[in-house]
Amino acid sequence: MQQKTYTGQPVITLNNGVEIPALGFGVWQMENLQECESAVIKAIETGYRMIDTASIYQNETAVGNAIRNSGINRDELFITSKLWVQSHGYENTKSAFQRTLDRLQLDDLDMYLIHWPFGDFLGAWKAMEELYQEGKIKAIGVCNFTIEKLEELKANSNVLPVINQIELHPLFQQKELQVYNKENNIITQPWSPLGNGNAELLEQEDLKNIAEKHHKTVAQVILRWHLQEGFCVIPKSVTPSRIEENFNVFDFELTEEEMNIVRSLDTGKRLFFDPKDPVWEQKMLNSVADI
Repeated sequence: MQQKTYTGQPVITLNNGVEIPALGFGVWQMENLQECESAVIKAIETGYRMIDTASIYQNETAVGNAIRNSGINRDELFITSKLWVQSHGYENTKSAFQRTLDRLQLDDLDMYLIHWPFGDFLGAWKAMEELYQEGKIKAIGVCNFTIEKLEELKANSNVLPVINQIELHPLFQQKELQVYNKENNIITQPWSPLGNGNAELLEQEDLKNIAEKHHKTVAQVILRWHLQEGFCVIPKSVTPSRIEENFNVFDFELTEEEMNIVRSLDTGKRLFFDPKDPVWEQKMLNSVADI
């Protein structure tokens, strides 16, 4: 397999040898398709080379248009999308994957993830393993998987997930799951790494002091913390100045003391959805079909 190169950016090597940029661009909650397309083009112009979308975001078409209109060769980009719950199962997954390719206007994906560990995710994984072996996907992984679900997947599959994308930010660090992922050679990829703009986090006094010392913003300090923890991080913004700001985190380092200050902020409380919540699981299983 020919390895891609991402000039001037740190990369993480996945457990199958594929390299992924350590910092990418997420498009969750970008429902305005023109705004999404403009944001992705701006991100690529800024230097981002990894774009993370999902079928349920309903903006894959906008991401595909941005890729086509960015002026950057497809081979220089790392594109991720995700399989929605309603499309789980072997045959459904094959069909959903093709729909994702069609919307993105691509022939293959760099990474494809199971979005939530509900329903027939084992049948979905079998289909994804085949697509991976056929070269249609360069790496396969999961989102929001607990240790128990990862163990179930491991016991019933041939390919280990390369990534587990989970809610993770200084206020909710999932340290036990972090350790499990690391011990099993699965990269932790935080979604909502800035806590969705949570004021309690972004106005935290210790973080403001660290940011002032480094002549950076609190958001940049948090993203730097993620990178130094070894995570593969995907901040999102539609604001051009913030898109640039979030990328400008490679020219400073946090000390171990500063890293420990951020680690100490963990409250153990989610800001979003709990994969162990049966009510949330039923809501997902009864959600929109055929994305």
